[in-house]
Amino acid sequence: MYKLMIMICLVGLSVGLSAQELKQVKYSDGAQKLNGLVTTAVGNNKPGVLILPAWKGIDQEAKDAALALEKEGYVAFIADIYGEGNVPKDNAAAGKIAGTYKSDYKAYQQRIHLALEELKKAGAQADKIAVIGYCFGGTGALEAARAQFPVKGVISIHGGLAKDPARPNAALTTKILVENPAEDKGVTPEILEALKKELNDGKADWQLITYAHSGHTFTDPASADYNKVMADRAWQHTLLFLAEVLQ
Repeated sequence: MYKLMIMICLVGLSVGLSAQELKQVKYSDGAQKLNGLVTTAVGNNKPGVLILPAWKGIDQEAKDAALALEKEGYVAFIADIYGEGNVPKDNAAAGKIAGTYKSDYKAYQQRIHLALEELKKAGAQADKIAVIGYCFGGTGALEAARAQFPVKGVISIHGGLAKDPARPNAALTTKILVENPAEDKGVTPEILEALKKELNDGKADWQLITYAHSGHTFTDPASADYNKVMADRAWQHTLLFLAEVLQ
């Protein structure tokens, strides 16, 4: 009887672990091969969340977020923005390739669009999708809003918030949450004011939350900037926002 109980527990543990996996999804942008990741406990009629990773490509923070969102009842898909063979090996390479997509924002928007299509193929409800992004991906979340993709909301998490001033402000039809660390040296007061003007000019439903005593990558446990208290609060704010826009 004792051995039987142990076997049942082990089987239960195995089932639990197998449900918490990510499956590779191969797709493409023309000749460029892309490799995204999707939660495996997928199904029809579930709201979906597209995750845009930071500047080094798909990382552990993005994977952890996808698995956590799966537990909340969402289908989560992590986009591959750079494509196969283009994963940067260091910060210098990451800064260079991320910079090309920040400049060529239409190419960035195209990669986001393709990932949104893959999310829908995975079983997400087409009319209940949100986008979240970290760092470079946070910039992408704002680009999803600027492109007026049919998503219910976007969240920029310690994202790059600057936009080329030559680009005109336009209508922003989706809800927007910006989670900004107070001590992010890349986000100056001037950049913040320009973003607020853009959001107001676009008549967006927007919210900006600033997290005290937090450097740029404050939500990433692998970063020297990690601030657990503020990271936990940011995650709760993320879940509240998603619950509202995807209800």
